[in-house]
Amino acid sequence: MIFRETHIDDIKQIQVVRNAVKENRLSNPALITDADCEAYLFNRGKGWVCLTNNVVVGFSIVDLKDHNIWALFVHPDFEKRGIGKRLHDIMLDWYFEHNKEKIWLGTSPETRAAKFYEMQGWKEAGMHGTKEIKFEMSYEEWLNRR
Repeated sequence: MIFRETHIDDIKQIQVVRNAVKENRLSNPALITDADCEAYLFNRGKGWVCLTNNVVVGFSIVDLKDHNIWALFVHPDFEKRGIGKRLHDIMLDWYFEHNKEKIWLGTSPETRAAKFYEMQGWKEAGMHGTKEIKFEMSYEEWLNRR
């Protein structure tokens, strides 16, 4: 497996991974366009991918403008191999090197994703909208975890 920063040519494969997941599925895949991905990857923040045989099997994207984890997904065929945790750690290390603001994310309650974030030290901070839990992580909490 290779972990690296995202390139523009990865967007099509990122969309494949995003639409293959079994939890936190998009109600309408057209809601997240290639242009949205490009904006978050190169104008608002940064992203990383995990490749196996030159195929994207996981990705993460952080948004510096809203101090938010915009995406962290692993293709179902590659779950439980540590890919999500590695992408998570690379992303947060980079974020906190460039910004000391508290970061947040939203995810569906009672999912493996919610449990994953709790295990990584994220703290529940109420609801994000009506259907997602809001989690937060401070710079100090990240330093203590590392």
